[in-house]
Amino acid sequence: MTKEQYERWTAPIARHPKGALRLKQLNTILTGVCYLCYPLLLLWLIWNRDGRFWRATLVPGISFVLLSVLRRGLNVPRPYEVLEIQPLIHKDTRGKSFPSRHVFSVFLIDMVWWYLCPPMGWVFLAVGLLLAAARVLGGVHFPRDVLAGALLAVAAGWVGFWLI
Repeated sequence: MTKEQYERWTAPIARHPKGALRLKQLNTILTGVCYLCYPLLLLWLIWNRDGRFWRATLVPGISFVLLSVLRRGLNVPRPYEVLEIQPLIHKDTRGKSFPSRHVFSVFLIDMVWWYLCPPMGWVFLAVGLLLAAARVLGGVHFPRDVLAGALLAVAAGWVGFWLI
């Protein structure tokens, strides 16, 4: 992504009086929906004494820790650090852009839904795709960051839920 591409992609949002605010709200709502539904799903598994609880807890937990270590080690700069852009989603963080942990988390939660209730997997797939777009349009991640986050989450979910 170049500065010119970013400005072209975000021009309609930036021109709208509440465009940046709506993008921030979308980012917050989508993240919140996933982070609320996941613990509720775990509580439902506990309530029903479902043995899949441990896998639904450990696969995301271990994967999240491993991704965080990788991301910290790579410490890739964010678009607003490299491209001299004014991001639509304000963030003060330096580095730690690759891979996107927001997108990784949402896609990994999506994999939990695919494992437990495939129809809901489609819903959370749509949420993940929208969040990935919001993170790029917000100027806090490059497209490669969100793509890597999504692919790593799918790989972790596939290994943790279906391979092992």
